[in-house]
Amino acid sequence: MKHTQPDIGEIYEVSAPNGSNYPPLVLDSPHSGTLYPADFGFSCPFDSLRLNEDQMIDDLYDQAAKANNVPFIKALFPRSYIDVNRAEDDILPELIDGNYPNHLTPTQKSKGGHGLISNIAGRNIPIYNRKLSVQEITHRLENYYHPYHTELDKILNKCLVDHGFYWHLDCHSMSSSTLNSHYAGSHSQPDFILGDKDGTSCDIALRRNVQSSLKDMGYQVAVNVLYKGVEIVKRYGDPAKGKNSLQIEINKSLYMNEATGKINNHYNQLKENLDKMVKHCAERASA
Repeated sequence: MKHTQPDIGEIYEVSAPNGSNYPPLVLDSPHSGTLYPADFGFSCPFDSLRLNEDQMIDDLYDQAAKANNVPFIKALFPRSYIDVNRAEDDILPELIDGNYPNHLTPTQKSKGGHGLISNIAGRNIPIYNRKLSVQEITHRLENYYHPYHTELDKILNKCLVDHGFYWHLDCHSMSSSTLNSHYAGSHSQPDFILGDKDGTSCDIALRRNVQSSLKDMGYQVAVNVLYKGVEIVKRYGDPAKGKNSLQIEINKSLYMNEATGKINNHYNQLKENLDKMVKHCAERASA
């Protein structure tokens, strides 16, 4: 399969702050990309593949980032092509055609179809009718995965140098159908789930500020229940060194019809509330 070198405009987009007077807060959206590379080679229906996206998360936070002068990086390629929120060795060996040169450590994520290289689309449909070559996986790592992490790392390190610490919000969405089995019976589904790797990826102040801000607006908020955070908050969270990373999952049913992919009447209100939450965090971080 022929591969082409992607432009930066096909990998990520960055909303940089205006000037040097910005709060010690950074946002990233690693799963909202919709630019599907020509060499993807999937065999499933495209609408099923798109269900793997964190649909509209980039747009939901964009206004909040700009209004509060907060750096925001968004992946433009889909997480089903390669997932920057997974470790590089989180691949099922049986997905690979040939001898992979590096040691593999597949986790429950990859065993469930959503590792570094996803093999399951929405509605539990297989993405491929083939194995992927070592060259394909290497191409995706070198040209998409590594550039995204290099840029995110650069943004976070600049914030660390400028302020001595950072608060980082890793922005995601979750399907209500995934929540059904866990929050069944008397437990209502949460609107948001905050993940800090059981208190290891960020200082308690960041998590409590996000939690209190959302609760004050009337949202149901869970912490580390079902979603604790994965590679990104693990990689960039080290509270003892001033590096604080928190994963935020939004229930998709809050803002869209999950069957049709269309936004609902609550979309704009959620957008405004996320602006308030980001403003709250930016002010607390600056203080």
